[in-house]
Amino acid sequence: MIRINKELLQYITELRSRREDCIIAEKYDPGEQVIGQEKRVLSVHIVKKGIVKCYLTEDNGKDFIQEFFGEGEIFGEIEVLNGTLSFCAVEAITGTDIYRIPREQFNLLLQNDKKFNTLILKALATKIRYTGLRHSYHQSHAIEDNFLRLKAQFPRLTGVISKRDIANYLGITQRSLNRVISELQQKDLPG
Repeated sequence: MIRINKELLQYITELRSRREDCIIAEKYDPGEQVIGQEKRVLSVHIVKKGIVKCYLTEDNGKDFIQEFFGEGEIFGEIEVLNGTLSFCAVEAITGTDIYRIPREQFNLLLQNDKKFNTLILKALATKIRYTGLRHSYHQSHAIEDNFLRLKAQFPRLTGVISKRDIANYLGITQRSLNRVISELQQKDLPG
C-alpha cells in the first residue's frame, strides 16, 4: 500500500553525500503539493522520509489515488523522461523530506551511472507490476477484503491516512468505507 524502495534511497543518500550540487533536499508540510496535476515537471523526486499521495482529480471533481509513496519511492521520472505534463498531483500526507534531482542532472546520471540507471529501471518495472496487481486485486475482491488487506499491510492505516484518502485509493465512496469499517467492528475485526 505505501510503497517504499530502500535500495534506491540508500544509493541516493550516498550519492548526495558526494554530489550535493545535483541532489537537493527539500521539506514539505502535510497538505503541501509537491507536483501539481497537468503541470510541467522539471525534476525527479525521491521520498527521503514521510508519506505522499499521488492522485488524479477527475473532471467530475473526484480524486482517484494512484499510490501512496514512502521512503525511497520516486515520482516525476516519467514526466521528465517523456517531457510531458504531470498526469497526477503529488501531495505530502505527513511532514515529508524529499530529494529533488533536476532534469539535466537526472539525465546525466542515467547516462553515466550504471547503478543509478539500473535502480531507476527496477523502480519503473516495480511500479508497473504493482499497479497491475493492485488493480486486479481491487477488481476481483470485495471492498471488505481490500480494506483488510490494506490494514494488514499498514496497521496504522486509519491513524495516518484519512478515510477520504483510503476511500479514494480503493475507488469507493467514503460512505461505503464507513459501512465496511462499521461491519468489521460489529464482527470484532480491526476496522
